[in-house]
Amino acid sequence: MGNPIWVGVVQGAAVPGGIEENIATLRRLVAEAADLGARVVVTPELFATGYSPASAWQWDGVEIRGRLAALAREHGVALVGSTIDSPGGAQGDSSARQDQADRPIRHIAASFFDPHGEELVRVNKRHLFGAEEKAFITPGKGYAQPFEWEGWRWGMGICYDVEFPEFARSQAVSGAQVLLVPTAVPELEYRMTGRAGAWGYSATSTSTLQVPARALENGVFIAYSNHCGPGFTGHSCLATPFGRNAALLPGGDSVAVMEVDSAAIECARELNVYLNDL
Repeated sequence: MGNPIWVGVVQGAAVPGGIEENIATLRRLVAEAADLGARVVVTPELFATGYSPASAWQWDGVEIRGRLAALAREHGVALVGSTIDSPGGAQGDSSARQDQADRPIRHIAASFFDPHGEELVRVNKRHLFGAEEKAFITPGKGYAQPFEWEGWRWGMGICYDVEFPEFARSQAVSGAQVLLVPTAVPELEYRMTGRAGAWGYSATSTSTLQVPARALENGVFIAYSNHCGPGFTGHSCLATPFGRNAALLPGGDSVAVMEVDSAAIECARELNVYLNDL
């Protein structure tokens, strides 16, 4: 089991296509998280380019990952950052591999950079959300296996992945203790006409209900980092394996950091033995 480790999430408003502005925002937020003691910092989905699957592939890729690696080195933290990954070719390059529909393969990816800026792991988003992602992005073929760093077992997924119970369960049964999830949740509020509030939906329930439920069901700690600003729900969170949010960020740029220890995770798994009773 690993020693206690401080894990953080950052939340900010990105500008579509505003690479320099977005990197500057990340630098400020990651510095704040590092100052609070974070050893691992999760950033939102496609933050460097702004979340826009229809256009992010034009700028993102190797260069953006290099910028994110530099942030990890600069602040001496492990950093989870999300980019577009085009296997076999650069963004916009006709040499990039093609899918079965003869479209360029473009994944939404999340990378884990260690404090030296080395990219240790890159995973692809398995579940695509909405028409725009499905038009421009290729889904990953499956969930990635957890990996080990600093004596801990880490799992990574992206946004919509965590809304499927299968994702978190696959990570937990493969040994993950902590899940790191960059996300970009769009605002949505709906209530059925003539019905009380219980007959409605808010996209904030991903942070307030689903993420804590995934943590409880699987005895894992989840760091969930979202965009804020126009069109996004904010509500980045740190969910404990007891099924509660230890941190839930309001709207606006913000940071949350929390110590995670393996004894607490084991305690939660002893109280709720879902993994043993599969």
